Amino acid sequence: MTDTPFPKDPAAPGPPAPPVYTPGSAEPRLNRPVHERYPQIRPTSGYGDPRIRHTGPGPGAGTEQEPERSSKLTARLVLALTVVVGQLWGLTIVVDEWMAGDTGTAWWGAGFLVLSFLVVLGLWALDPKDR
Repeated sequence: MTDTPFPKDPAAPGPPAPPVYTPGSAEPRLNRPVHERYPQIRPTSGYGDPRIRHTGPGPGAGTEQEPERSSKLTARLVLALTVVVGQLWGLTIVVDEWMAGDTGTAWWGAGFLVLSFLVVLGLWALDPKDR
């Protein structure tokens, strides 16, 4: 027996190399990697591309141009929604009273519902040029 170590096997298997590219098209020109198909696209395309001069519509785009009108419409919407919620609550009370047989209270509730509807109608007629 000899004490000489065995030389390492030069053909020992290592991790397999990943494939260069897996074709996905019947046209060979399309079966190239993206950076070869589109050399003009660089990793900095977009924010570092000198060809891009304007990134969008500019400051202030999408903001309200008439803040007074917007606040007026918002206030009207809040009032109308408050009245609608009140009408739903009143309708619940009126139906409960009617089913319980207390028709006097039910008629007063119906009057409340008509009055709140007239309030919404008044809000609508307040500024006809805003429609």
